[in-house]
Amino acid sequence: MRKLVLFLAALMFAAFGAMAGPPPRYFVDEAKLPFAETPGMPSQRLWGVHNNAGYRIEVPYNWNGSLVMWAHGYRGTGLELTVDNHPLRSFLIANGYAWAASSYSRNSYDPSQGAKDTHALTTFFNGKIGKPRRTYITGASMGGHITGIVAEQWAQSYDGAMPICGVMGDYELFDYFLDFNLAAQTLSGVGAQYPFAPNYLTTTVPATKAALGPAFPYALNAAGQNLKSLVQLRSGGVRPVFEQGFLFWNGVAGDFLFGLGVGDGTLPRHPGVAVQNSDVVYQFDTNPALTSAEQTFNATIQRVTADPQGRHNNGISNVPPTTGDLRIPMLSLHTLGDLFVPFHMEQEYARRVAAHNASQLLVQRATRDFGHCSFTGPELVTTFVDLVKWVEAGAKPAGDNVLDATAVADPNFGCKFTDKVSPRFWDQPGLGFLKPAACPAP
Repeated sequence: MRKLVLFLAALMFAAFGAMAGPPPRYFVDEAKLPFAETPGMPSQRLWGVHNNAGYRIEVPYNWNGSLVMWAHGYRGTGLELTVDNHPLRSFLIANGYAWAASSYSRNSYDPSQGAKDTHALTTFFNGKIGKPRRTYITGASMGGHITGIVAEQWAQSYDGAMPICGVMGDYELFDYFLDFNLAAQTLSGVGAQYPFAPNYLTTTVPATKAALGPAFPYALNAAGQNLKSLVQLRSGGVRPVFEQGFLFWNGVAGDFLFGLGVGDGTLPRHPGVAVQNSDVVYQFDTNPALTSAEQTFNATIQRVTADPQGRHNNGISNVPPTTGDLRIPMLSLHTLGDLFVPFHMEQEYARRVAAHNASQLLVQRATRDFGHCSFTGPELVTTFVDLVKWVEAGAKPAGDNVLDATAVADPNFGCKFTDKVSPRFWDQPGLGFLKPAACPAP
C-alpha cells in the first residue's frame, strides 16, 4: 500500500512545473479497449476511439433508458490513454443502466480536456445508441472536478451529478499543497524558499521533519503540533478521522504531502505560477483572534502570489473553476481524513453554490475514512440510488452540513453515511493501528 501511495505521489509531482513545448504524442492501444461481458449480465458492449480518446460503452439488453457517464481520475503524465470501467458497473448493468467512459485525449491534470471529451462521448452515445431518457455524470478525484465542470457547463444535457472525492475547489487544492510545505518550512526553522531546490525531498525534508519532532508525524514538538493544527484547519477544520489521516499521509505514506510541494507552481499548458497564499490568514486554533505566535507566523511565512495568467476564473481553460453555478441536482461524497484531496474541497464548493443561490441543488455527505476515494461498494450504490430518487421522484436526500463547524467537529460526524459493515481502508495489513473510533450502533 505504501508503495502504491508513493507511486501516486510521484505521478502528481509530475503534473507541476511542466515546461511549454510541442504537445505530447498521446496514443490509445486499441487492443486494450475490448472488455468482457459480466457473467450472467448480457449486454451490448462497444469500444473504440472518438476524437482521439478511447471509450467504452455498455448497454444492458433490458436498458431502462438511463445513461451514467464516468469520469476517471488523474492518470499521470504518460503517453498511453486508458479507459476505466465504471466502478458501479455490475450494479448498473443488473439494474438496466447503460454506462460510458472516456480515456480523455490527454493525460496530466487537465480537467478541461476531460470535461470536453466526456461530454463529446455523451453526444456520441446519443447518436450511436439513442438519446437516453436520463443522463447522469459521475466521477472521482480529478474526475470529480470534471463532473462539476460538466454539470455546470452543459446542465441542459444532464439530469444529475455525483462527484466523489472530487477536486471541487480547483486551485484551492494546489494552494493547500503550498500551505503545507511553506508552513512546515517556517515552523521548522529550516526555512527553504519556494520554489524549492532540487534536493528538497532528499535533504530539506529530512531536516524539516527532524525539527518538527523526534519521530514526525508520530511524536511532535510544539512546532510540529502547530503544523498539525494548521493543516487540520486548512484541510477542513476540526473533525473526526483527521488524526488518522495526518498519521497516514505523513507517516505510512512517507513524504507524500512534502512531495506535493515539488515543482515551480505552474501547471501543464498554463503560463505563470498558479498557486498562491498571499491572501491566507493562518491559525493554529479556532479562535479568530490571532495569538502572538500566529501573528509572528503570518508575518514570517513566505508569501506567493499567482501570476494573473496562471489561474483562470471563468470558461473551461486547462484548470477551469467549479463556479458553483449549479442547475441540476448534485449529490457528493467525501472521506473526512483524506489529506490528498481534503474535505475542505466540499466546503469551498458549498460556499460557491451558496453564492449562486443554488444550495437547494447540492447535497454533500461525509464518510469516516482516511483513504483517497476509499468508499465501499454499498456507499457508492446508496449515493447513486439516492441521486436517482431525487432526480426522478423528487425525493431530496439527506446530507451533512459541511459548513457548520460545530457539526463537523462532533465526534460522530460522518457516521450517518458511513458503511459500518464492509471492510475499510484500515483493515489492510499494517493499518489497523489507525482504526478510528467506531460509530455508535444504529
